[in-house]
Amino acid sequence: MVATATIDNRVKQVVSNIRNLPTPPIVFHQIQKVMSDPKVSAVRVASVLAEDPAMSVKVLKLTNSAFYGLSREVDSVRQAVVIVGLEAVKNLVLSASVLDMFKGKDVDQDFQEKFWRHSLATGFCCRILARQIKSRGTVDPDAAFSAGLLHDIGKIIVSSFLPDEHLRLQQERETDKVSEDYDLEQRTLGYTHAQVGGFLAMRWKLPKRLGNAITYHHHPQLNDLEDPLVYLVHLANFLAKSTFYDRENAYLIGSLQQGVVDYLGISDDDLADFDETLGEEYLKAETFMQMAGIT
Repeated sequence: MVATATIDNRVKQVVSNIRNLPTPPIVFHQIQKVMSDPKVSAVRVASVLAEDPAMSVKVLKLTNSAFYGLSREVDSVRQAVVIVGLEAVKNLVLSASVLDMFKGKDVDQDFQEKFWRHSLATGFCCRILARQIKSRGTVDPDAAFSAGLLHDIGKIIVSSFLPDEHLRLQQERETDKVSEDYDLEQRTLGYTHAQVGGFLAMRWKLPKRLGNAITYHHHPQLNDLEDPLVYLVHLANFLAKSTFYDRENAYLIGSLQQGVVDYLGISDDDLADFDETLGEEYLKAETFMQMAGIT
């Protein structure tokens, strides 16, 4: 097993050499900037969003979707900010941006559909866990969703922009039905999707804890921050696979790192009916799937 998830110079070089690497829209960085002010108002955030009409529409679609299950329709971004909250809107902008950036890439569509379905399932799982687990402090459910959605973002980078490397991984997988993805990647490429995703998070100037959750989601104990978000993503990744992967793909589920369940203070009873809970929650994913181009 690979014992480290740190981002080395090889990964930096690989990602830096990618031409036309997507970046989040300006509005995302503007939202992050204004929200660094603890006194920021809903009016200010709404005015920033208004500068990007397309993103405003996406935020309204998600706010009015089953994801939030609001009792009445929200018809303005300002209302959305007030009702779902500043942190939620920031994470909706990030989620919508990422889904849009990679939509319609004309490479391995079957892989990308499976990728987004698993990413969304992990995001929903993180959201559920964030609401349930308080033993290590509070984790914002919307921030947890974004971390889950982006945890494997390195895989879509390899698939979309490093086609030769992606093909090598696919060929290696044909003969190796045992190794977990990050072991297969390390052996075949010399780096992993977690490292690629972590460096991408730095390039995009995402919050450090989000970047750490991406980098260390397979090895949460290696994270130098005492942050339950990394452990949540690790557990959510495992539970999402356990819930939705069929028998044919069962070998891809992998295993939980030792100590994760104890760290989060979860009992077997807490996990017993989790697949049913996640299955019900995943039914709310339709709007996100449409944004990712999944029918």
